[in-house]
Amino acid sequence: MVRIAIFSHCHPTTMKIPYRQLDSGTLQNLLEEYATRDGTDYGEREASLEDKVTSLRRQLQSGEVVIWFEPGEESVNLVLARDLPIDD
Repeated sequence: MVRIAIFSHCHPTTMKIPYRQLDSGTLQNLLEEYATRDGTDYGEREASLEDKVTSLRRQLQSGEVVIWFEPGEESVNLVLARDLPIDD
């Protein structure tokens, strides 16, 4: 399992982006970029990029993880759905 960034607060202009609304190429690029970020932890053994992306995609499909866009910072992150405010 891929460990996802946890945010203790959410800015009012941030928004959850449904992964199904993204073009498949855009989603693939997003997952690859996230999987190769410094500080991303994949446990005791290093996984291939393909394995990391597959794991992230599964977590998106299950609803465990969501895409979180922060317009003010022009950044996109993957966050655990359980860490988001309930009204999101």
